[in-house]
Amino acid sequence: MKGAAAIFVKESSVFRESDLNSGMKIYTKTGDAGETGLYGGTRIPKDSTRVEACGTLDELNACIGLAQSQIEDAEIRTLLYRVQNELFDLGADLATLDAHPKADSLRITSDLTPSLEKQIDQFQAELPPMTHFILPGGSSGGATLHLARSVCRRSERCVVRLARTETVNAEILRYLNRLSDLLFVLSRLVNHRSGAPEPFWQSPLERPE
Repeated sequence: MKGAAAIFVKESSVFRESDLNSGMKIYTKTGDAGETGLYGGTRIPKDSTRVEACGTLDELNACIGLAQSQIEDAEIRTLLYRVQNELFDLGADLATLDAHPKADSLRITSDLTPSLEKQIDQFQAELPPMTHFILPGGSSGGATLHLARSVCRRSERCVVRLARTETVNAEILRYLNRLSDLLFVLSRLVNHRSGAPEPFWQSPLERPE
């Protein structure tokens, strides 16, 4: 993000890279009363909608990291690493209020979502057509990407809820909506490339006794 200080999100609190490089302690004791700080120092309750949105992005990032640790495919691992970095950018965006003087430089831009769409189209062309509803499962990496997809959907819902009452960069919602689609395609791709069969939904009449 051009001209912006690097932001790190930890348990929905944000720290500048310079703070970490100066040897700042992991624990600050400033959140012991149930509040946390946004970028710029604004204090808000830890159960606020904005902190919930930031925290769910952190959870999503952790799920993607878990998936990456289970996948050997270099192309997919590289893409997931890129997504993890972009999720940090989303967290910095959410953790910065419009009143902050550097707010504009921390907003994610409209070029991120089309990049996800390009990857979706590329990978979708490699996959066999869907003829049944797919259940989460297959390989461990594929199953974990399904988990990440469901957390991504929850993250999107958190941001939608926040946007009802506060200003939110619309690009965040676009990105999360498309990312859940990408994670679904990637879960199929991991299973396809590894030869793991996809579990299909069976109607009640088709299920074994």
